[in-house]
Amino acid sequence: MVKETGFYDVLGVKPSATPDELKKSYRKLALKYHPDKNPTEGEKFKQISQAYEVLSDAQKRKVYDRGGEKAIKEGGTGGGGCAGGGSFASPMDIFDMFFGGGGQRAKLRGKNIVHQLTVSLEDLYNGAKRKLSLQKNVLCEKCDGRGSRKGAAEMCMPCQGTGVQVRWHQITPGMAQQMSTVCHSCQGQGQRISHKDRCKGCGGAKILRQKKILEVTIEQGMRDGQKIVFHGEGDQEPGLDAGDIVIVLDQREHSCFTRQGENLFMTMELQLVESLCGFQKAVPTLDNRTLLITSHPGKLIKPGDKKCVPEEGMPMLRRTFEKGRLIIEFKVAFPQANFLPKNKLKELEGYLPEKMEADQPESMDDDLYIYSELEDCDFEKRKKHHRNHTTPTTMEEDDFATAGGVQCQTS
Repeated sequence: MVKETGFYDVLGVKPSATPDELKKSYRKLALKYHPDKNPTEGEKFKQISQAYEVLSDAQKRKVYDRGGEKAIKEGGTGGGGCAGGGSFASPMDIFDMFFGGGGQRAKLRGKNIVHQLTVSLEDLYNGAKRKLSLQKNVLCEKCDGRGSRKGAAEMCMPCQGTGVQVRWHQITPGMAQQMSTVCHSCQGQGQRISHKDRCKGCGGAKILRQKKILEVTIEQGMRDGQKIVFHGEGDQEPGLDAGDIVIVLDQREHSCFTRQGENLFMTMELQLVESLCGFQKAVPTLDNRTLLITSHPGKLIKPGDKKCVPEEGMPMLRRTFEKGRLIIEFKVAFPQANFLPKNKLKELEGYLPEKMEADQPESMDDDLYIYSELEDCDFEKRKKHHRNHTTPTTMEEDDFATAGGVQCQTS
C-alpha cells in the first residue's frame, strides 16, 4: 500500500505501474505540455517532470510510497540520488536526459506549411516539374536565432525563464483557481534582451521572412490529393526543428477523360449507321499520340455498351511500364423523324431483321380492336393545362387531376 498517489495521478498511472509504463506516460505528457509547444502549461510541465523524477528512481519511489511527498522533501532517500547521479536543477534537465540520452535535448517540431498545387491529368500521366515560390520563416543568420549577440540575453525574472506566469485567483473564501498566462515581460520567450544588445538584422525577433523557391517533381501515375513532402523545409523557430512543406496535388477536370484508379473513362457518341455498320474514330491520348478506335462491320454496338482498350489507361506509380485500361462507354444518336421517305423505309426494312408479330386471340373480331397512336408527351404543357382548368371543388378532385400520369389519346 502507498501512503498517497499524487505523483501517480499526475502521470495518469496506477501505483502498480511498471517502469516502462511510467516512461511511456511521461513521454506522452511531457511532449504535450512542454513550454515550447504549450506556453500556458508551464506549471503542469513542472509537476509532470517532478513526478517522473521521483517515480523513475527505484529508491525514491520506495520512500515516496512509504511516506509520500513530505518524505521526499525531507530528504529521506536513504542515501540514493536520482537516476543520473544527482538532483535535477530544473524540469528541463529530466526532459533533456529522457529524450536526448543525457544532455542532447530532442527538439519539438515547428508547424508544417501546406500548399495546394493545381495540376492537369496530362501532368499526372506524363510527369512534370513545377517551380513553386513560398514565403517561410528562417532563423536570422547574423545572430543564429538568438536575437542578440552571444551571452547578452538574460533570464526573465518574473517567470524564471519559463515564459509562463502562474497566478492564483480567489473565487470564494477558501477556494482559489490557478491560472497560467504568457509572461508579459518577455512575451513567453523566457529571456529579455536590452535594446542596445538586440540583433541589427532581425531587431531581436530571431527570425526573418524569406522567399523560398521549390522545384516540385510530379511523378507519372500520381493521383489527385496525393502529398509531396519536403522534410525540414517549413518555418524555422528558435529551439524547434523546422516543420515540413507539404504539397497537395489538385487535379483539374479533364474535357475528355475521367480517372478511376488506374483506368481512364470516356464517352463516345456514334451515329446509328456507325453502331450497325462499323466505324473508325480517332482519340487523342494524354501523351499526344492518336488511337484509332475501330469496330468492324457486323459487330453491333448498342447504347450503353462499354468496351476497353488494354494498356491505354494511367501508368502505375513507379511502375510506369504498366498501365490500366481505357474504358469507352458508347451512346448511339438515332436519326431525326422522317429522315427517309416511306418507300425508302420499306426498302430499309428489307435489310433489317424481321418484325416480331404480336400474338392475337383467334376468337376476337377486328371490330373489337381499338387502334391507338403514339403522341409525344409534353409534361410541362399538361401541368399548365391542369392548373388552368382544375376546379377546386373537393380535395378528391384536386388530387385526381394532379396525380394523372402519361395518357394516350384513342381514335
